[in-house]
Amino acid sequence: VQLQASGGGLVQAGGSLRLSCAASGRSFSSYAMAWFRQTPGKEREFVAAINWSNGRTYYAGSVKGRFTISRDNAKNTVYLQMNSLKPEDTAIYYCAADRFNSGSYYTVDDYDYWGRGTLVTVSS
Repeated sequence: VQLQASGGGLVQAGGSLRLSCAASGRSFSSYAMAWFRQTPGKEREFVAAINWSNGRTYYAGSVKGRFTISRDNAKNTVYLQMNSLKPEDTAIYYCAADRFNSGSYYTVDDYDYWGRGTLVTVSS
């Protein structure tokens, strides 16, 4: 299983970015997929998750209403649309997969596979 994240970059506060996570190696129709983020000296924190099979979504309070996670079954890709970005959203963003879709979405330990991160920088 491989996860490839892309779409990071530099954006001004109030702007938007869309991150993509392309998954390969097997079918992800039974997985849960998520985005986490991390800044230097801090633990990796949950951002958003999606249950691939039923499409239910879950968000951290800090991004709810601004970020949207979605999936494209045909492309085996998960997206994170980020709007109204704030400087505090600056981080390396990682995508993750839970092959067992355990029903627990919010911690690093819930996920089996991780992609390399993509850097998002929001300037004030």
